[in-house]
Amino acid sequence: MALSPDITDRIARARADLRMGVPVVLTATDGIGAVVLAAETAGKDRLAALRSLGAPVLVLTARRAATLHARAYDGDLARVVLPAEATLDWIRAMADPADDLHSPMKGPFRTERDGPTDLHRAAINLVKAARLLPAALVLPLSGAEGFAARLDLTRVPVGGVLLNEPGTLSRVASASLPLEISDAGRLHIFRPADGGEEHYAVEIGQPGRDRPVLARLHSACFTGDVLGSLKCDCGPQLRGALAQMGSEGAGVLLYLNQEGRGIGLANKMRAYSLQDQGFDTVEANHRLGFEDDERDFRSGAAMLRQLGFSQVRLMTNNPAKVARLGDCGMEVVERVPLRVATNRHNADYLATKAAKSGHLL
Repeated sequence: MALSPDITDRIARARADLRMGVPVVLTATDGIGAVVLAAETAGKDRLAALRSLGAPVLVLTARRAATLHARAYDGDLARVVLPAEATLDWIRAMADPADDLHSPMKGPFRTERDGPTDLHRAAINLVKAARLLPAALVLPLSGAEGFAARLDLTRVPVGGVLLNEPGTLSRVASASLPLEISDAGRLHIFRPADGGEEHYAVEIGQPGRDRPVLARLHSACFTGDVLGSLKCDCGPQLRGALAQMGSEGAGVLLYLNQEGRGIGLANKMRAYSLQDQGFDTVEANHRLGFEDDERDFRSGAAMLRQLGFSQVRLMTNNPAKVARLGDCGMEVVERVPLRVATNRHNADYLATKAAKSGHLL
């Protein structure tokens, strides 16, 4: 029936449920499915109820498993068997590296190595999309659809989660916005159909659609853009890009709500806490269980196309961003360097970006 939720709607519901500590059910075509509970938000009662149904495993990314010295037989993830005495605190300590140095894990851990892993991989995708720590309790079960219906749990087909198609974007509002760098400013608001955060396009002047536009894909950085944090170069890059667009009289800045290279502000602060312990920015992300960069630039390419652009002069120091935007079907005719000053707080951060992430600084 047309009123029923489709796969996009179900994934959005699943993200919200997991953030609140409510389990969701993944279903497959063969009738086998799984109950999924986010490790970060799991409560004592729901954990007990889950364990009463069988023996769930704790699914971790290979990055997190490497920190814990747990074998990731499945390549990109590890299925850790829960010890009988495992408590909620133990599960959360497995997911959160905050106290790894103070209370190192003793192990060894027993991890599963046989059988299909699509359900487990989809569970990790969901908790990442919910901006939670990438760790999930997964209990495979038969009759998953009926189980979800009886308990009124959100049911999501596993194929839709693994496909990870970007939701469509709609431009919902546009208005002139005079700025310090240009009176001829205009702000466009784009809303994704998947219930995710809105993204913004700041258009300066009247850039022609028949030639490459000076553009920047800027990922949101609350600490740098708003608070003026000295730990990164995001705020200066934002202001520098807008200033150059104002100087040239035309350009477009895409402000993508992908805080912390796509891991969310809470996880970014966890990474900062790990940096206070001596880890660099890449090492901190890995200890949390994330990759160096979890961002998705397909939304940025879609916004550019909706605004009528097909070629860009991309303002970035990151060659990988050029390549990834090109993979999204947007032609990058020139990489325009974006130089900003360093300070004693971000010098090591910038050096790590250059050495480990290939930034040209």
